[in-house]
Amino acid sequence: MLQVEHVKKFYGHFCALDDLTMHISEGSLYGFVGPNGAGKTTAIRIMTGIIYPDEGTVTVAGMPGGYEHAESRSLIGYVPDAFGIYNNLRVSEYMEFFAACYGLDGMEARRRSENLLKYVELTDKADFYVESLSRGMKQKLALARALINDPPILVMDEPTSGLDPRTRYEFKQIVGELSDRGKTIIISSHILSDISELCTDIGIIDQGSIVMSGRLMDVMKIVTAENPIIISMARRTTQAIRFLKQEKRVRSMAIKGNDIMINFEGTAADEAQLLKRMIEEGLPVHGFSREKGSLESIFMQLTGHGEEHTVASYDASESYH
Repeated sequence: MLQVEHVKKFYGHFCALDDLTMHISEGSLYGFVGPNGAGKTTAIRIMTGIIYPDEGTVTVAGMPGGYEHAESRSLIGYVPDAFGIYNNLRVSEYMEFFAACYGLDGMEARRRSENLLKYVELTDKADFYVESLSRGMKQKLALARALINDPPILVMDEPTSGLDPRTRYEFKQIVGELSDRGKTIIISSHILSDISELCTDIGIIDQGSIVMSGRLMDVMKIVTAENPIIISMARRTTQAIRFLKQEKRVRSMAIKGNDIMINFEGTAADEAQLLKRMIEEGLPVHGFSREKGSLESIFMQLTGHGEEHTVASYDASESYH
């Protein structure tokens, strides 16, 4: 649905985007994440045709993207990270103004505006001035405005940033409903829990380039497969430690109470064999599972802002190497 191919963007001598390539499939809810300064907002502005790339191309539904291509631009609804300067308009006037920008006027514009305000639960604010709205209400209004021409693609830059918990929940519910209706949605956010809850696909950007992308469930499987195994013992922890120290695939251990955390190199079948041998040795294993991966851990590892997450997060009272 939306493809970014080998895009570069410079601000003076600073390279904001370096050979950025993204393929966003139709109907996906794509989480676009990265640290501050990684190039997310620049990439979004290029996708939506606000600024031009110095190199590379953007394709929207098979058509060239960019400001000069009105047909492809009309396929994208954009919710920016800042609302804009429309404070002297009433909410209804704001909606009808943007409807007119897409050639809608009269009863059609009014009907569509009213329906969208109802959809985002702002009907009772129609006669209020935009400047009187809260941050959350302005975000809902920006979403309603982005939907005024019913575009198949929505691009949102930090849409839930600064919202109170209730409004954030309501906003995420609306985004989920729009995704269920088949819209392709790209969300840039630093709130990784939102991305984990909402998105089907993910792209992680660092220093202007994508460092990992794919289906979110596949990415999380990779993360979990690299995480330690937690073995909980009912008793005889010392004997279990001696046994595990003889296992070639066990690279290191950390102990906390009756729990043993091991860095284990092997397949799921290898894990099953290890558990089987421990039981055959008469070791009372109470629990045996991989530590679950998190989007936060893979983000920290890929963007170079943290040490090995799974070891650092485990409060080990004793370690063996």
